[in-house]
Amino acid sequence: MKGIQMLSVQPDTKPKGCAGCNRKIKDRYLLKALDKYWHEDCLKCACCDCRLGEVGSTLYTKANLILCRRDYLRLFGVTGNCAACSKLIPAFEMVMRAKENVYHLDCFACQLCNQRFCVGDKFFLKNNMILCQTDYEEGLMKEGYAPQVR
Repeated sequence: MKGIQMLSVQPDTKPKGCAGCNRKIKDRYLLKALDKYWHEDCLKCACCDCRLGEVGSTLYTKANLILCRRDYLRLFGVTGNCAACSKLIPAFEMVMRAKENVYHLDCFACQLCNQRFCVGDKFFLKNNMILCQTDYEEGLMKEGYAPQVR
């Protein structure tokens, strides 16, 4: 991961050469990345062609490619399997985690009643199953143990 800086071109300085097109940069702003200078239009992702100065302040390089975060993860990121459905989770996809388990956002729900969780909701991981508070407490009651409410 490398940083991208947007710099204002000072009118009294000699124009810098663009690493992308090799022309002089006469624009009001230029980008500095990988210790080189770029036109805003020339610093683009090699895969999706997005302008890297617009999508954030970072870029990724590998195998002589300059990439945005999404394409870097898609091409070189580590993928895994969802603990609920066992299907592949692409490296760029948002996930939920509970201990060492990873879940698709859509799969992160109580595995007994299918209740989806919202930000801040309590959930429990028992015997590697995600449970809502109600199902967790009912399971404890059946085991002969009532949780203490404090």
